[in-house]
Amino acid sequence: MNIKEAKEQIKNAMTAYFSKNEYGYEIPIEKQRPVFLMGPPGIGKTAIMEQIAAEMGVGLVSYSMTHHTRQSALGLPFIVHKNYGGYECDVSEYTMSEIISTVYDMMAETGVQEGILFLDEINCVSETLAPIMLQFLQYKIFGRHRVPDGWIVVTAGNPPEYNNSVREFDIVTWDRLKRIDVEPDFDVWKEYAYQRGVHPAVLTYLEIKKGDFYKIESTVDGKQFVTARGWDDLSQMIHLYEKHGLTVDGKLVGQYLQNPKIARDFAVYYDLFNKYRSDYQIDSILAGKATGTVKDRARAAKFDERLALLGLILDAVTARLRDVMLLEGVNLELMMALKGFRTALSTKRGSSPAELLAQQAEERKKRLESGKRAASLSADAQRQLIDVVRILDELGQQVAGEYDGAAAFRMVKEGFDGRVKDMNNQAQSARKNLSNVFRFCEEVFAEGQEMLILVTELTIHTHAAKFIARYGCPEYFAHNKELLFYERQQDIITELERLDLDE
Repeated sequence: MNIKEAKEQIKNAMTAYFSKNEYGYEIPIEKQRPVFLMGPPGIGKTAIMEQIAAEMGVGLVSYSMTHHTRQSALGLPFIVHKNYGGYECDVSEYTMSEIISTVYDMMAETGVQEGILFLDEINCVSETLAPIMLQFLQYKIFGRHRVPDGWIVVTAGNPPEYNNSVREFDIVTWDRLKRIDVEPDFDVWKEYAYQRGVHPAVLTYLEIKKGDFYKIESTVDGKQFVTARGWDDLSQMIHLYEKHGLTVDGKLVGQYLQNPKIARDFAVYYDLFNKYRSDYQIDSILAGKATGTVKDRARAAKFDERLALLGLILDAVTARLRDVMLLEGVNLELMMALKGFRTALSTKRGSSPAELLAQQAEERKKRLESGKRAASLSADAQRQLIDVVRILDELGQQVAGEYDGAAAFRMVKEGFDGRVKDMNNQAQSARKNLSNVFRFCEEVFAEGQEMLILVTELTIHTHAAKFIARYGCPEYFAHNKELLFYERQQDIITELERLDLDE
């Protein structure tokens, strides 16, 4: 299955494992099979664990088991004196495992009582650690210390063809695991890539050459490979290089795409992509002021160039839609804080308005730190809380010295109303940008497949889909009907091709 399907399988397992009745967890922890993700390196196994923890609001403790020794996993031995039926003797026991103690530390520090213990590269442990890991997989204990109730175990490993250190599990161990085999899938990764803001040059290149998304080959010069992780990391560096005016060249690309041919091809494409970015004046397209020269060039362009142009347009317009949705999230959180501030003004009369705003800010600082520590907050949620804390601090400075609660609240509300107005103006501007994009594509691409690509990409882009659902876009809905009709037509054709009238 692909990584998205694996993610849903794990979330479903967590829902089942976290189910309780009047007697406790419906499936006792010793009967909860650890999930085992088996798949090639760099396809996003660790990334989906972070997403799951953030989406379900639970904790996440991650370890790469290849970095552990027997002592760190099991604990250190110490001698205790025992009396067994009148017989005195010394017995070896073990301190708590570093892994188990980290789970308890997180619970104490964050207050999160349920979570995921994720152990990566579980089938590549050292020879001395292997028996302990097998015991852990079967019974969820290290030495005498068990994984706390409410924490599920998810493990991951690579197939033997990708790692010479892999140790085969026996049937007894496999029979105690919930195994999920994962394969790379570009179309699924693309949804994640949109959320991550992966560089449009990467996305459009891979649309053209999907076979370059994931490749591992053995050559006379050793292993040559390209992974999803490599594309993601390269994208981040390209963004930063562009921000600081640094040159993105084949040397940089080759550090992340360790297949010389693919690295060369992408480096050449990136230079061409930048030329398109300069030639096509994307901001003018979004403003509805594309020149006749630009339109004529787009009409005459080959499909690869059109795809690159669509990538540039989508990157620019979805960035504006994303900004609106993130701003809306900030305003919603700020509204909750100000409601709490208003309530506190009437219930905590001994505190000044500035102190009460500071308390609201402190509550969100704690939630932010707890969420970051437990990995239970998404990156967007963290940024929104950071912005809200900053705004509350600014509001606190504005009302400093003001002791009339009603007057302080009017000042704060006036500022909030201004932010909402600015957000609505920004939303309307972004909506016009989106409409201008559709008009440009209608005029230039007519009934070509580029329009279907545009609608499809907006549909799978999380922030774009939310924006359209919230603020609307008549052009999108009109073309989405055509897309649905086209997909239904393709389904009918497929079904007709399967029919055998001679049966």
